[in-house]
Amino acid sequence: MMDPVPPHDDFIDGVAIADATTDSGLKVRIYLPEKKPDDPEKLSLLVHFHGGGFCLSDADWFMYYTVYTRLAREARSIVVSPYLRQAPEHRLPAACDDGFSALEWLSRGEPRHPWIDGAADFGRIFLIGDSSGGNIAHQVAARARDAGVKLAGAVLMHTDFCRTQRSKSEMEKAETPFLTPEMMDKMLEMALPEGATKEHPITCPMGEAAPPLETVRLPPYLYCMADHDLVRDREMEFYEAMKKAGKEIELFTSHDVGHSFYLNKIAVDSDPKVAEETRKLFEVIICFINTH
Repeated sequence: MMDPVPPHDDFIDGVAIADATTDSGLKVRIYLPEKKPDDPEKLSLLVHFHGGGFCLSDADWFMYYTVYTRLAREARSIVVSPYLRQAPEHRLPAACDDGFSALEWLSRGEPRHPWIDGAADFGRIFLIGDSSGGNIAHQVAARARDAGVKLAGAVLMHTDFCRTQRSKSEMEKAETPFLTPEMMDKMLEMALPEGATKEHPITCPMGEAAPPLETVRLPPYLYCMADHDLVRDREMEFYEAMKKAGKEIELFTSHDVGHSFYLNKIAVDSDPKVAEETRKLFEVIICFINTH
């Protein structure tokens, strides 16, 4: 799942892949679906932020390749995924800054990459992030409006929101290959700014240290959870805080599966339950994109 997938200009399973470099020197991966006769003239743009606890994984890893080639193909969208700087060499907010830099590059209207310039609808930009990438998506969304960047929406999936005190779900839910409480503790120790705790706004945007959500201008959110996820309780706390703040947020819950289950291609291919929950997850994401 961690092996890098090289770019390919030919359409394999309906998607071609390229790597590009932004004007700020940030490397990004681009997924372009093969044109279909009934496609719109321009395709939506999905800016993807990968997970990994701010310390691991890259945009070219096989587990992201399988998910985002599928999403590009089924959602009829161009996916752009930046290679984010990682801790401990680059503590937060470095990854959030990279995410925002990628969004600015896409929204400026200057030449970017032929695949993007020729096929993308820059009036329909969505953010999408899984696990710690969901934290980044929220931070980028919070900065976008004030910078004059209009977003059509944001999709947060199994986002690593947490607090210093362990939640009930962190103590009781089963661990998965993608997340354990100890793993989260260790990665955040390396990733958060020196001296910061889990109450930091990046990991706890619903907490007292963060700007009140009522004051943050955000696009519509699709908020995806899994009922066996360790971080479920803190995710729910964020959802309730967003609703209380009057934000537009749609909740979708996957059942009887854990953190980032859809990234495990072996399980998706061999376990009918995981395959079905993955299908439902993609279906609701595509519906959100098509209706915003």
